[in-house]
Amino acid sequence: MFALRGFDGVALRDLAREMELTAPSLYNHFSSKQALYEAVLERGLKPIADVIVASWRSDPPPLEDIQATVGKLVVHLAEHPHLAPLLQRAILEQDGSFGELLARWLAPVYRQGSAILREMAGEAGWDEELVPLLTFGMFGLVFSYFTNVAGLAKLTGWKGGVMSAKGLANQRRFLEEALYRLIGPRDGKKKS
Repeated sequence: MFALRGFDGVALRDLAREMELTAPSLYNHFSSKQALYEAVLERGLKPIADVIVASWRSDPPPLEDIQATVGKLVVHLAEHPHLAPLLQRAILEQDGSFGELLARWLAPVYRQGSAILREMAGEAGWDEELVPLLTFGMFGLVFSYFTNVAGLAKLTGWKGGVMSAKGLANQRRFLEEALYRLIGPRDGKKKS
């Protein structure tokens, strides 16, 4: 529900009804709606952060490791289709403790990704000052498919759906190709 309506658009009684519980029983586990929302975000962000951190241990990782990371993320986001929209909403709503929660989970992943990309950027022809944008752009490439899946399905009219095995395979192939073109070696040629 948080992914569809955002924090302010969800009442605790709606969440309880959706989970077939009573509102007071939710308070046995969470002190407030905010505590529940933070737990949902943390539960959703931790596996994503873990995949990225575990996959990018070498500096810089081989391109095959980045492709493997993309594969794991595509599978994880397909298995949990609410995560990308939830993360997008959380980024848009980042005030107070939500901003702190995002910073706690995303900042280390962003810093590590930026550090790795900074090492790869020169060989790929990128100026160092563009690495922060490259990092955020790669984040957008990976997550936007899952954030915008309903719109993509309507716009493309793909038979079988964008979340079908074929649709997900195409997305993975697209990401691998896009990442290779973005950060793969350029044989000494600088991007213009």
